[in-house]
Amino acid sequence: MQQIRGGALPQKADCLLEAILYRGSLLRGDVPGLLDASERQARRVVAALTEQNVLTATSTRAPLRLAFPATLAGQWMPGLFPEARE
Repeated sequence: MQQIRGGALPQKADCLLEAILYRGSLLRGDVPGLLDASERQARRVVAALTEQNVLTATSTRAPLRLAFPATLAGQWMPGLFPEARE
């Protein structure tokens, strides 16, 4: 994933995004095991993705869901939206 290589998203973020994409949602308690990381590292990954509006949850204890921010739509799904014309 380009955002991970560029440092915009943390390592292992792609594993978390893939799991949520296939499952629809993911309990926060499942994240450390999924990422094979400590709870602290898992929280950092979740926080970074939430900060970038990639993940969302209705509360701090609610399951995580994919938010699909419009700012990343062109990178994640090229050709989905027409390019802006100047």
